Formats: sequence, structure tokens, C-alpha cells
Amino acid sequence: MKMYFSGASALALIMSAQSAQAQEHDHSQIKQEDYVEETLNGKPTGVEHGYLDVASTPSPVIGSGTSRLPGNEGGMHGLHIMPGNDWMIMAHGYAWGVYTDQSGPRGDDKAYVQSMAMLNAEKQTGWGKVQLKSMFSLEPLMKNRGYPNLFASGETAGGEALVDRQHPHDLFMELAARVDFNVGADSSVFLYGGPVGEPALGPSAFMHRGSARYNPEAPITHHWFDSGHITYGVATVGFASRQFQIEGSIFTGQEPDEDRWDIEKPRFDSWSVRATWNPSPNWAVQASTGQLKEPESLHPGEDEQRTTASVHYADGKGLSAILAFSAKDRKPGETLTAWIAEANWDIDDHHTIFGRFENVKNDELFPDHDDPLHDMPFRVSKFQAGYAYRLPLGEQFNLALGGTVSAFAKPDVLDAAYGKNPMGYTLFARLSLGL
Repeated sequence: MKMYFSGASALALIMSAQSAQAQEHDHSQIKQEDYVEETLNGKPTGVEHGYLDVASTPSPVIGSGTSRLPGNEGGMHGLHIMPGNDWMIMAHGYAWGVYTDQSGPRGDDKAYVQSMAMLNAEKQTGWGKVQLKSMFSLEPLMKNRGYPNLFASGETAGGEALVDRQHPHDLFMELAARVDFNVGADSSVFLYGGPVGEPALGPSAFMHRGSARYNPEAPITHHWFDSGHITYGVATVGFASRQFQIEGSIFTGQEPDEDRWDIEKPRFDSWSVRATWNPSPNWAVQASTGQLKEPESLHPGEDEQRTTASVHYADGKGLSAILAFSAKDRKPGETLTAWIAEANWDIDDHHTIFGRFENVKNDELFPDHDDPLHDMPFRVSKFQAGYAYRLPLGEQFNLALGGTVSAFAKPDVLDAAYGKNPMGYTLFARLSLGL
């Protein structure tokens, strides 16, 4: 069993209030002091259901980058500080100790720690709002090969393609700013960007949505939906109202390299557009497409047109779910498609069940050019179910203990590489500042 622990460092980062949980409210329609008072008293912001409401119409929740979630996702509890000068500082975060065991010839086991920390600052003005956004992770301590995750692929370690592994996140996950200029009672034009950010492409990244809150594994479809959630060089312009948002980005198409401690040079060689509809606090519907310039370092000269669509639901009573589709049209190359459906249900104050189903067409499972299966596409499915027991630790911290089991469906030709019935399981302890 291989073990890499960065928990002490991650916890120190959290305790220093530079912590992250991946969701925050759009606070533009309420007074900051009212928001702080209600949040610290454990109440939803706004009039009802955890979304902001001054005119009986919903305001959505901001997910990763500029993506939107249903209003009923609610704001995450953590540290909210008013230092003066009309600024509000928000900090959220977690350290997540995990042990996983993946069976079969390509399986492996490992104990590791995931971590994420976010520190944001926000100021209301007479003409709009200013947000400064930062997010960090100590996962580079995990080393470049990351953790076992059967049938996952994407990025490299030691110059070799990562297959059946999930790469660690970079130290700098976001360093960006957003400025909203009011153009109506409930609408604005906004600018977002920075050296590290996320373009307007795809649904909110998996670690930023309630449907995946307690799932410790990255989706095997990660590089179909949200591989760009850490992008070095992003600029986005958009129009946002309570129910609609349309936006466009220019950004760096290539995914992060193996040096996960630095900030890479921006290229601004790719583009994307996204439209999102929030018809009620329960729903967020998005469609997006983008042209990515050479996203994979091992495939120089190969561009990609990525198109996604998703429907996200949250009932405001503990249930959050998403259904999403993505198509990677490689130029040159064929189109590879993927589906994901996941849900999280907080049954009561302590018990949570969650699950995920994925289906993906992948031709990167055999990176060795001498392998007869090299570059051959295979459609595989992953079925995952999990449970978490949630335990409050004082007013700010929460501990979740649980685990998952996974099974896979694949073509018989993959039996020699993966075994007839590969399976996986995880055990985890998740300490968070807030939920």
C-alpha cells in the first residue's frame, strides 16, 4: 500500500482561514451585514429556500468560475468576516483523507489526502459588485501519479500518459477577479478573468456541486466535462440576469503541465460560449461549446471542439442531482462522447447517501504505441454508490465519515487488462470548514 499524506499542511491552511468549499452565493441583492448575520445563525440567505430574493424571483448560486447552480443549492457555511470599507471576506475549505483499493491487473491501492482552500473578498458598490477569488490545493504533495481510479485518463506523469489514475490538482486552482456592472434592477454585465481561472465551458466542476459533495473520487469523465476548471489564462465577458446568463471566454486550451507548483504562461488561443437558464430555484440548465487548441500535451497538432449540455436539480431539502452530456470532436480524429448522472441526498442531519453513473467512449486506455489496442475506442460504464455520516464539530467545522463501492461494465476484450469483474472501494474522513 502506497501512502502520501498532506493532511497536516492542508489543515493548517484551513485553520488560517484560506479554505475552500466549492460553492458560494451571489450576494448582489442583499446587504452584506444581513448576509453575515443570517449565515452565522444557520439561516438561508434571502427570503426563502437559500436563494436571494427581493422581488419574488430567484437568484442562482455561483459554482466554479462563472458557472451557475440551482438557487436551492444554497450558500456554504464557513468564515464570513467584515473587516470594514464595505468588504466581506469568505473562507471555506476541507481536508479529505481517503483510502482506495481498485481490483484487477491494473488496479492499485493507496491512502492519500485531497485538500482545497478558498479565500474570497467581495464588495458592493453603487454601480455593481467586485469579487476577488482565490483557491489553492496541497495535492501536489501527492506526487504526479495521483491516486488509482480505474478507466480514468488524462494528463501525464514523468512524460507518460496517466491511465487508470486521477492526477492531483495544482497548487493554484484559481486566482481571478469578477466585476459586475449593473444594467438593470436584476441584471448586470460582468468581466471575469485572471492568471488562473475557468472558462465558460461545461457545467460547474464536480467538486463544486452539491451532487458530488461527499464523493471522494473524480469522475472518469472528468476530461470530458471540466478538465478546464484549472486554466492558466482566462478572460470572460457576459450578461447575467436572475434567470439567464450568456457568456464567452478566451483562454489557454492546453491542460496544466506536470509542474503543479507554478503558474504557467497564458496563451489565449482558445474560445468558448455558454448559455445558462435558471427557470426556478430548483433548476440550472446549461449548454456550451468551445474550440480548444492542442489540449493534450501528448497529442500536438490535435485540436478539440467540445460541446456540453447539463440539467442540474436541487430541491432545497437535501437532494441535489445532475445529468450531463459531453462530446469531444477531435480535429483530426473521431468524436468521443460521455454521460454522467450523479445525486446526493442528505436524508437528515447526519445521514447522506450518494451515487454516480458514468458512460464514456475512451481511446486512451492503451497509450503504448506497440499495443494492438492502442488508439482503439472502448465504451465503458462505472456504477458507484456511497454513504456518509455527518457530524458537526462546533459551529464552524464538520466531519463526514463514509465510503463508496464501484463496479464497471466493459467489453470482454478488456478482460485481459482489467480482469473479468473489476471493482473498487474507498473509505474516507472529510473535515470541512462549513458543510
